[in-house]
Amino acid sequence: MTVLDPDVNAGQQTTGSKKLPRQRDRVLRVEPTLALEWSNAIEPAGVPGIVESPATGRRAWIHRADESQVLAMFRAIGAHAPAPWWLRALDRGRIASRSAAFAVEDEVTTLLAERPGWVFVPWADDGEVGYWEFVPSESGVYGPAEPTTVQFTDRHTGWVDLLPTHRGSGTRQPIEFTPDLLRERIEDVENIA
Repeated sequence: MTVLDPDVNAGQQTTGSKKLPRQRDRVLRVEPTLALEWSNAIEPAGVPGIVESPATGRRAWIHRADESQVLAMFRAIGAHAPAPWWLRALDRGRIASRSAAFAVEDEVTTLLAERPGWVFVPWADDGEVGYWEFVPSESGVYGPAEPTTVQFTDRHTGWVDLLPTHRGSGTRQPIEFTPDLLRERIEDVENIA
């Protein structure tokens, strides 16, 4: 990181007994901060493209850097930092590795991408993986609704939460799933929607 500290008097000559004041003490100094480094670490790199699944969104430093470096930086910044579900789970020792987490995401993607009506929504909280929505569940007899949603979580070791269609006030309560349970009950999930 470059520190800005120019000598603004460099190359100037003084005339007579007058001496130009040194302005070095009043110049802005820029230093790296861990928060800024973390922001760059979770930012997708490369040419932006269409993100149709968690796998196509894995373009940030945290996805390709050495896993121990990623974990060390996350621990240095603290648990409050924006991060994907798998990094929080990895930090707590609840999942074996980043590649194991990617396998969970890919298993859910394989299931939902093949089924009509499911759409991957890549925009989520900073650093977080996107989620899947069942689009037909957005409308119904009683008007627009929050669609049935499948999202990844570190709250439990099944790693998948199902948020059923919701209309009206209040918050939706997630239902704990695993990729296998989702596969087994996918038709029921779609029919309820």
